[in-house]
Amino acid sequence: VVLRPASGSRQQDPLSGADGLALASDPGGTLNFLAMVDNLQGDSGRGYYLEMLIGTPPQALNILVDTGSSNFAVAGVPDPDVTSYFNTKLSSTYKSQGIDVTVKYSQGSWTGVLGTDVITIPKGIYGSYTINIATILESENFFLPGVKWHGILGLAYDALAKPSSSVETFFDSIVSQAKIPNIFSLQMCGAGLPVSGSGTNGGSLVLGGIEPSLYRGDIWYTPIKEEWYYQVEILKLEVGGQNLELDCREYNADKAIVDSGTTLLRLPQKVFGAVVQAIARTSLIQEFSSGFWTGSQLACWDKTERPWSLFPKLSIYLRDENSSRSFRISILPQLYIQPILGIGENLQCYRFGISSSTNALVIGATVMEGFYVIFDRAQRRVGFAVSPCAEVDGSPVSEIEGPFTTADVASNCVSSISFHEPVLWIASYALMSLCGIILLVLIILLLIPPRCQHRYTDNDVVNDESSLVRHRWK
Repeated sequence: VVLRPASGSRQQDPLSGADGLALASDPGGTLNFLAMVDNLQGDSGRGYYLEMLIGTPPQALNILVDTGSSNFAVAGVPDPDVTSYFNTKLSSTYKSQGIDVTVKYSQGSWTGVLGTDVITIPKGIYGSYTINIATILESENFFLPGVKWHGILGLAYDALAKPSSSVETFFDSIVSQAKIPNIFSLQMCGAGLPVSGSGTNGGSLVLGGIEPSLYRGDIWYTPIKEEWYYQVEILKLEVGGQNLELDCREYNADKAIVDSGTTLLRLPQKVFGAVVQAIARTSLIQEFSSGFWTGSQLACWDKTERPWSLFPKLSIYLRDENSSRSFRISILPQLYIQPILGIGENLQCYRFGISSSTNALVIGATVMEGFYVIFDRAQRRVGFAVSPCAEVDGSPVSEIEGPFTTADVASNCVSSISFHEPVLWIASYALMSLCGIILLVLIILLLIPPRCQHRYTDNDVVNDESSLVRHRWK
C-alpha cells in the first residue's frame, strides 16, 4: 500500500514499486499488482465478481467479492439461477470436512457442507492454495435471476465465519500460505453506469498490497474499530456542505461498516430521515414523490437532461488515525442518483442510491465506486483514495479532503457496550437467565406453596445476520 504519514502527504509504497510490479525480494513472483488490475467484472446492482479456478482439474467459477461476510462458499449443486456450479465429485483434491454450515439473512439463506480444495486465481496472486470451501446445497433468495456469479468470497474477519470463528477464512489462508502482506485493496468502476445493465463494469481486487495506478492523490486512513466487519467511526455527515447536526453516535448505531457486497449507502433510520430532508430542502426540485426516497418508485427525465445538477453533494467525515483530526469523503449526485433503465427513446429512469437501515450505517457500492479502498488488516485501518474510474462525462464524482479538527465532536462516537460476538451474546443471555432464575426462586420461596412448580422457557434466538443479502438487490 502507499502509506501516508499523519500529515496526509503521500509516501512511496513499500509493498510495490512505482510501476506496481512484484517485490524484488519476492523470488516466487507471488505479487504482481498490475496482473490484478481489471480482474473484476459486474455492476453495483448485482455485485462485482472474480474468476477463480477450483479443484483438480480446475473448474472455473465467478465469485462475488464481499467485504461484509467471511465465508467462501460456492454453488455445489445445479440451481436455476446459476449457470455453473462446483462439482466436488470431479475434483480429486476435494476433501469434505463433514461439517454442515448454514448462513441466514433476513432476505435469504443458504445451507451447505464445509470442505477443502485447491484454488488458483488467473488474475490474482501466483500459485495454488488450499482453502476452506462451503459447497451450497440448498439456498433461498441467495442466487437471484440474472446474476453472473456462482459463489461468494467473504473477505471480512473470522469473527463472522460460520459455523464458528475457528473456520480459517479465505484471505487468512492466502496470507499464511503465500506469505503476502495482510492487506488487500478494491476498486469498483461503476460510476454513472446503468445499474444491472446488459454490459459489465470493471474493477480490481489487489491481494497483498496497493497498485498505484488505481488511485489519485493521497490515501487517507481511518482506524478499524473492531475486527469483525470492517467497522469504522463516522463523525458527521454533510448535505450540500451543511452539517446534519446529529449526535455523532447516531451515525454509528449500532455500527458503521465498509461493505462491498451491499449495493446502496445504508443509513440508520434517524440519519436517513435527516439526509432525505436535507437533500429535498437543498435540491432544485420543489415537489418530489416520497416513493422515490423509499425506493418504491423511480424518477425519470428526458435522456437529454442530466438530473444530477439538481441534487447536492454528500460528505461523510471519518476519524483520522490521529484521533484529533478527521477527513471527509464526498460523493456527487452522479453516484447516489443512479440510472436504472430507459423507457422508450426519450426517458431515462433513476433510483435513489441511499436506503434506511435498522442496525447499521453501511458504506456500500454507492460510495465505494467513488474510491480506491484499502483494507489494511496489518495496521488495522481502512484507507480511501480518489479512484480514476470515478468519472462521469469526464468529470470526477468523488472527493477526499482533510485534515479537519475533531474538537466539535465527541472523543468516541462508537458505543463502548458491544454484543457483536456470538460468545458475548450467549454470555449476556446466560447471565440474564441466571439472574432471572435466582429472582424466580426467591419469589417461589417467599410467596408460592412448595408444591407449585415454575416452568422456564428461553425463547431467545442468537442469530448473527450479516449484511450479505439484506437490502442488497432492489
